[in-house]
Amino acid sequence: MNSILIGLGLITFGVWEAVLVFGILMLLFGAKKLPSLARGLGSGIRNFKGELQAPSEDRDDEPHDA
Repeated sequence: MNSILIGLGLITFGVWEAVLVFGILMLLFGAKKLPSLARGLGSGIRNFKGELQAPSEDRDDEPHDA
């Protein structure tokens, strides 16, 4: 059954995988850099979502094909 799930790309992400990823991030960036990286990632995601939801004002300036 697991080979079918892996073949279909339906790999689960469990607690041990999250711990492993967090440990690798700690080794790469250190404990002092992780909060600022997370803050930057969060603000980037917020800006992206805001741009998707808000109508763009730049589109009014573009010429329209008639």
